[in-house]
Amino acid sequence: MTFSAAPARTVALSVRDVDGKPVTCSLRVRDAQGRIYPAPTKRTLPDLYFQQQVYRADGESLTLPVGVYTVEAARGPEYEILRSSLAVAATGPVSWAFRLQRWIDPRVHGYHSNDHHIHATGCAHFTSPEDGVPPSVMASQVAGEALGIGAVLTWGPGFYTQKLNFSGRDDAVSTATTRLHYDLEVSGFPSSHGGHLVMLQMQAMDYPGTTKIEQWPSSNTPVLEWGRRQNAIQGYAHSGWGLVVDTEDLPNFKLPAFDGIGANDYIVTVTAGLVDFISGVSTPFAAELNIWYHTLNAGFRTRIAGETDWPCIYDERTGMGRSYVKLDGALTYDGWCAGLKAGRNYISEGRAHLMNFRAVSGRQTVAMGGADMRLAAPAPVAFEVLVAARLEPVPTPATEAIRSLGPVDKPYWHLERVRLGATRMVLVELLVDGRAVASRAVAADGVERAMRFDYTPERRCWVAVRIAKGAHTNPIWVTMAGAPVRDERSIAWCRAAVDQCWSQKKLRIRPAELAAEALRYDAARAVYDARLR
Repeated sequence: MTFSAAPARTVALSVRDVDGKPVTCSLRVRDAQGRIYPAPTKRTLPDLYFQQQVYRADGESLTLPVGVYTVEAARGPEYEILRSSLAVAATGPVSWAFRLQRWIDPRVHGYHSNDHHIHATGCAHFTSPEDGVPPSVMASQVAGEALGIGAVLTWGPGFYTQKLNFSGRDDAVSTATTRLHYDLEVSGFPSSHGGHLVMLQMQAMDYPGTTKIEQWPSSNTPVLEWGRRQNAIQGYAHSGWGLVVDTEDLPNFKLPAFDGIGANDYIVTVTAGLVDFISGVSTPFAAELNIWYHTLNAGFRTRIAGETDWPCIYDERTGMGRSYVKLDGALTYDGWCAGLKAGRNYISEGRAHLMNFRAVSGRQTVAMGGADMRLAAPAPVAFEVLVAARLEPVPTPATEAIRSLGPVDKPYWHLERVRLGATRMVLVELLVDGRAVASRAVAADGVERAMRFDYTPERRCWVAVRIAKGAHTNPIWVTMAGAPVRDERSIAWCRAAVDQCWSQKKLRIRPAELAAEALRYDAARAVYDARLR
């Protein structure tokens, strides 16, 4: 067989943000036959074979054959997708220029989008534990999706190699607008059967007295206690695994199997004050939220944070689950962690936004993540939120395919799932103790709209705003006459959940550690029993 090969051409790229400043964006390049370039099977770093897009910063380049290409330039869900037909000529310099456009910028209101669960090794990335990508590759993935912060979690695969990037500080590739920080996911460790842990703001990466993963504790409580001694911000990853039941009602009282790696023994560790947040967006909607609602109703104040678990649950792109954290000053990792712990954030898959959630009653104004709304007796409260959402004007075959997905089909969160019929409307709900008490339809046309719900709490409660499978705020707590938040049905569910969780997790705990763990479960039972009295 005889053939000739023509040399590829270098395409110089200009990538500018809305304000004209140079940025990184994603580029999906297809030829006339629909083939992806650069060819996924022939890619080298920083391009990854399992993604359709590549990431390029202003001033970088692509190498392409002569031809005409359909190009999509984007930068995460807050941006418009720019679609162009661009050519690579056989002679002369070739350059492509992209001027990106946003449909929303939550930073105007002080909110920075972040993904606290991404990996530099494992899952779609690699086939051996020694493999991994350097911080520079992770930085392009984070910057190209307009994430302010990307927490790169070192975990079981590649732990010994990837932890060399850990310093307890932002990585050197960080910029003023994109922070890359290495931290820890306790996944692939002896305790992981109880639920994978996300541990942020760590000062050390090795559990005391250990030199290898196999020596770590076989239950989560000792690990969380170690994290507390470091003042880590800690919670559970991909919360819904092991908690899926056959209903999407919220809250529901069906008891899950507790046989997975989500927020399973959270039902125990939350009673010891060891958990700051559970993660949302990365697993089925109702499974994530149901256990959170029940523990809130039992009086615990765990927050929620959005994650992707890239490239494990999702490998398309980082930032498919996000926390939008409100910061008063400059973007810093420490400030972001503090905002997450305080609950000054809403979670979203990026197409829906619930900003500036606050409660107003008389002379009191309370913002999400701030003080409680304190009432001496039942009184009217105005709950205000700035809402924005964006769907295509009319359903398309692609969006109809998303709408037809079942509860346990990916993507688990997507605004298209809750489009109202053939309209461009979605439903915004006011929740009291996890139950919708009011709702209002809003056009998902990208316009920011102030929305107000008037509600008179009759007792102590927590209040939040939700667009199902699109966005969810953290709660505002309403106190009244000193009474604690208590919902007996939720507490009873939690109490039964402890027993169910123990029936599964005791099977994986080392014999030498089993007695101590049994005492921890007994202590959790005692907490729920006391709150039932």
